[in-house]
Amino acid sequence: MARSATLIPKDLQPAAADRSVREALLRWQTQLASERRASEHTVEAYLRDVIAFLDFMSGHCGERVSVAALTKLKTGDFRAWLAKRVGEGYARTSTARALSSVRMFFRYLDLEGLGHNAAIGAVRGPRLPRAVPKALADRETEDLMAAVTQPSRPDEPAWIAARDLAVLLLLYGCGLRISEALDLNLGDIPDDDALTVTGKGGKTRMLPILPVVREAIEVYLGRCPQSLAANGPLFVGVRGGRLSPRAIQKRMQVLRAALGLPDSATPHALRHSFATHLLASGGDLRAIQELLGHASLSTTQRYTDVDSARLIDVYSRAHPRANRS
Repeated sequence: MARSATLIPKDLQPAAADRSVREALLRWQTQLASERRASEHTVEAYLRDVIAFLDFMSGHCGERVSVAALTKLKTGDFRAWLAKRVGEGYARTSTARALSSVRMFFRYLDLEGLGHNAAIGAVRGPRLPRAVPKALADRETEDLMAAVTQPSRPDEPAWIAARDLAVLLLLYGCGLRISEALDLNLGDIPDDDALTVTGKGGKTRMLPILPVVREAIEVYLGRCPQSLAANGPLFVGVRGGRLSPRAIQKRMQVLRAALGLPDSATPHALRHSFATHLLASGGDLRAIQELLGHASLSTTQRYTDVDSARLIDVYSRAHPRANRS
């Protein structure tokens, strides 16, 4: 992490908590960053959720929150917090994520022997609709890859387009998360056709590199004016530092506008497209699970919904009797 793992950001200081909770939060933050290898953004999101919860509980209980007080919370206390979020108009997905963060913190307290609270295990989060990943159509993906080879502005160096194409092809050709692609170092690119990637939770998986992906990376390396070290970042910005996800997100915004693609056409949509197109071509669900690095098969099974939706769409547009009453 760029920021010290032992210092909670100033805008996240838990004023509503006493020393016992603040110290537990610091240790939890360190564990998330070092042992679970959570990104800085992820750690801060967890902290924001938990500290907002602590703020509510301080007002709810009428005192600063201690670890001892957290162990005594009842199911009704947790439900009051959830009800307040509903009243404030938070989305169900946001509240579900916040509850997950709070559960993680309570689990940490329990595992470290700091305190146990069984009541949180009985709290149910909001029911969420089954999310269907939004993949690009085959033609949209082809158009996108063709368009990214062109500079986004007249004064843009040619190597930038080559770099962005290589990144997007890693997302679509290998199913990488954007963080996984941008965390690659030059030395991670192998001489053979298999790429080892470190994903969520520090888990590694091996992926085949398509010739078109390898070629795009080689073109980028041949044009990149920066001096790249084997143990340094593969993808860099104009100043030589590791490329930020925001740069690729902005590139996708430009491409969406140029091609008339929907707002759902994000870098992560290319990972969805990778899985959806593999499944549509007869790919095995278990194999796709391994390629994506999903811990649970149920996560990968969402793509069967996408494939079914595409089949229905093709049927409704193509079958001669589909639109007859």
